[in-house]
Amino acid sequence: GEIRLPPMQAGSSIMPGKVNPVIPEVVNQIAFQVIGTNMTVTLAAEAGQLQLNAMEPVIVLNILQSMRMLMRGMVVLRAKCIVGIEADRERCRELLEGSLVTVTALNPYIGYDEASRVAKLALLSRRTIRDVVLGEGLMTEAQLDEAFAPENLLGTTPR
Repeated sequence: GEIRLPPMQAGSSIMPGKVNPVIPEVVNQIAFQVIGTNMTVTLAAEAGQLQLNAMEPVIVLNILQSMRMLMRGMVVLRAKCIVGIEADRERCRELLEGSLVTVTALNPYIGYDEASRVAKLALLSRRTIRDVVLGEGLMTEAQLDEAFAPENLLGTTPR
């Protein structure tokens, strides 16, 4: 995968080292529960009569319960999952380099028409954009490294 989640419990008995996404799964369960309470709120609101809604207690109870579950879920998600996520930089670079989308970064260097030709050739020959560009002598390795640098692709500067 592109990211690694922090391990929260022992993984699979048949797959040593597997990390189960238990915290994101808990957040899914919370979402499902909130969807259910939303249906209760909807039905209760429909059953009420204007200013004198005898269903207000169940409406308020379910809205507050949903808010509490969502708030607690987000706190747990942040503390036990999000802050511990690690990117597998090498795998991300590998996937990026293998994607035809990288050709768009070459438009300023080789132009749209040539980039389009390169993309078609890469697709047909099952080669990367980098391999085709180097093979065609359109750019040097150093120029490609600069064009494909994450900070240039994303418009950010390294931290």
